[in-house]
Amino acid sequence: MGATTGGTMRILAGLAAAGRGLLLAVASTAASIALFCLAVVWIALIPLGVGALVTPVVLTGVRAHAGWRRRVAGTWSRVDVPVSYRPRPPIQGGIIGQLQRCAWMLKDPQTWRDLRWLLVDASAGLALAVLPPGLVAHGTIGPLLAGGLWRPLHSSGDDARWFFFFAVTNQTRAFAAAALGLVMMALGIWLAPAILKGNALLTRSALSPSRKRDLRLRVEQLTESRSEALDTSAAELRRIERDLHDGAQARLVAMGMHLGAVEQLLERDPEQAKHLLAQVRQSSADALHELRDLVRGIHPPVLAERGLGDAVRALALRHPLRSEVTVDLPDRLEAPVESAAYFAVSEVLTNAAKHAEAERVSIDLCHQDGVLRVLVTDDGQGGADPMGGTGLRGVERRLAAFDGVLAVNSPRGGPTVIAIEIPCQPLGDHRTPLPNGDIATTNQ
Repeated sequence: MGATTGGTMRILAGLAAAGRGLLLAVASTAASIALFCLAVVWIALIPLGVGALVTPVVLTGVRAHAGWRRRVAGTWSRVDVPVSYRPRPPIQGGIIGQLQRCAWMLKDPQTWRDLRWLLVDASAGLALAVLPPGLVAHGTIGPLLAGGLWRPLHSSGDDARWFFFFAVTNQTRAFAAAALGLVMMALGIWLAPAILKGNALLTRSALSPSRKRDLRLRVEQLTESRSEALDTSAAELRRIERDLHDGAQARLVAMGMHLGAVEQLLERDPEQAKHLLAQVRQSSADALHELRDLVRGIHPPVLAERGLGDAVRALALRHPLRSEVTVDLPDRLEAPVESAAYFAVSEVLTNAAKHAEAERVSIDLCHQDGVLRVLVTDDGQGGADPMGGTGLRGVERRLAAFDGVLAVNSPRGGPTVIAIEIPCQPLGDHRTPLPNGDIATTNQ
């Protein structure tokens, strides 16, 4: 029973792969041919002026098509195709902006790799994509001939009586054609998943940058993340200095002045001295409270003592939104990673309450395949954009130091879904997970 089920699943997987190959052969390859021709024509017309206005539009379509094929390779064949476009520079509006956009795209080496891939996809990619469905489709003719189709074809003298490499002129040859057709169908179904993956590998080979270019991009990325980490650290130090100067330091100076006044009034006006001492006591309590808030803003004690899961639960309990927290983490992660994830969640929650007008938020933390994943979903009005403010942009800068990424899906009207991923490994050689599916809910 199990072997039969496994064979059926393999046949279905092969048929699905053959169908996907047919889709690539018909739709994707046709788009590759059309986009390649359009790109060549409009790039050639750039010296005439009009090409510079239309070329960015065509190249945007090329990038969209290449992006779709990257997603297809990852979804259908689990082949990761990297994206290495240069960052978009500041571009003006109008015709000048269109010319700037054209220059930016043409100077990007990935643009020319995209065009090279279009040509490869329209030739070798087409041959790979069409082979499995072609074998399956042509193989079905064999059983049809064995069913009697060879007789009218033979009597009419039609060349269609030929199947593969021999003429079907009698029933015996028809049965042979049926057997060959079944073999071709089985071969097409069996090869389809491997050939589909080969198509994805061909796409990755054509679209991926060279090793030298890859190393250059990595150096640029590390240089940028290092610079942003230094800027973030400097800004954090300035914030701490400002909070100390305007908060606790000012209160301590006031306490010193009040104590000096108490010394002068102690003999002459004891009641006034008691009043000033009460103010000093209140100022000391306020200073202590501000120092605790400052320490919590630098590194919350609960984060150091209990780990990321409990720290996020405590953060959600203090937050005004109704929150649900789900945690599936190892015992502890590295302290810098926990700190970055904690403050990223804190910033996202602050944005949800301040800008999105949300009422409810859910937070899901898990660690899988060497990656810490945090998913924050709120029911607010949406419209969050990392480029539109300093909050989420600051989160991106903080995560970049750990090769982490921030993905935002926030359509107008909501909901907003923010995903955070940080590559990391748990401390120690064993995992002691917190209760799976542990949920903390607040109704504030």
